[in-house]
Amino acid sequence: MAKKINNSISAIIIAKNEAKMIKDCLKSLDFVSEIVLIDTGSNDETVKIAKTFGAKVYPFKGGGFSQWRNEGLKRSTGDWVFYIDCDERVSPALKSEILSIASNPDHKYGCYAIPRLNVVFGKEFRHGGWYPDYVKRLYPKSSLSSWSGELHEEPVFKGDIYHLKSDLIHLKHETLFEMLEKTNVWSDIEAKLMFDAKHPKMNVLRFLTAMGREFYFRMIKNTAFRDGYEGIIMAMYQVYSRFISYAKLWEMQMNTKK
Repeated sequence: MAKKINNSISAIIIAKNEAKMIKDCLKSLDFVSEIVLIDTGSNDETVKIAKTFGAKVYPFKGGGFSQWRNEGLKRSTGDWVFYIDCDERVSPALKSEILSIASNPDHKYGCYAIPRLNVVFGKEFRHGGWYPDYVKRLYPKSSLSSWSGELHEEPVFKGDIYHLKSDLIHLKHETLFEMLEKTNVWSDIEAKLMFDAKHPKMNVLRFLTAMGREFYFRMIKNTAFRDGYEGIIMAMYQVYSRFISYAKLWEMQMNTKK
């Protein structure tokens, strides 16, 4: 069971069928006072594993990431809230830094962004725009109002943004098969958001410029090749992923003409 500290911290996890990844995530949360799990429909051992670590589990049907994060915020009781995904791990250095911040009576209200170290194909990525990959995950609860947005949800908070120094470890993907599965799901959402926002009609030039921008960002500006074969594969995959999102947008636009 998690240990109590002076200023309590609630860790909030959103999960669905994460039995493979969640155990090590929970092990890295031995410093928090409470673990809140918002389960969005697991039918594997996710909930059972979470409960062995003392997590408070709340089922939530339907909705999206903003609603799930807001539910976690509502259910939490700590002075601080810390959001973490099942495929992420708190490094020892990050644990110490979070505890230092939370126990400081002079802490500043706002959002604490954490550098995330992405591990893809078992390799730590330092280039290609993947590092430091800051994520907004730690807040004094009194400063965080809610989350909004569908695909890339954003926090609504009072105060400034502060940046931590220690890494949150992100085991991003293990196989290309997993990457393709997730891209198929996320590209549906992204294409729908662009369609609803009345994105200009797709044409050859827009396809080429979208893929060109992604290639430039990954390979030229952020030198993805410096991460070796894995970096090159990941960079080219991002170009493909961008293409798929726009291709699905084109399909939606074409279907409205029928």
